[in-house]
Amino acid sequence: MPTTPDLSTAAWHRSSYSSNGGGECVEVADNLPGIVPVRDSKDPDGPVLIFPNGSWSAFIATLKTDGT
Repeated sequence: MPTTPDLSTAAWHRSSYSSNGGGECVEVADNLPGIVPVRDSKDPDGPVLIFPNGSWSAFIATLKTDGT
């Protein structure tokens, strides 16, 4: 069974595409070795998605390539 990573030292950053008025906001922590946690900024104590670094990098590269 997988263990839950310790996110107590996560340095969360809000997406530059998030609205400032409290709309759909995504936060990402990029300071943890091997993983990239993602959460909803409106619910910081809620669920967190954990991606391996390689998967997150591929996702971002695809977004940049597709111009989305």
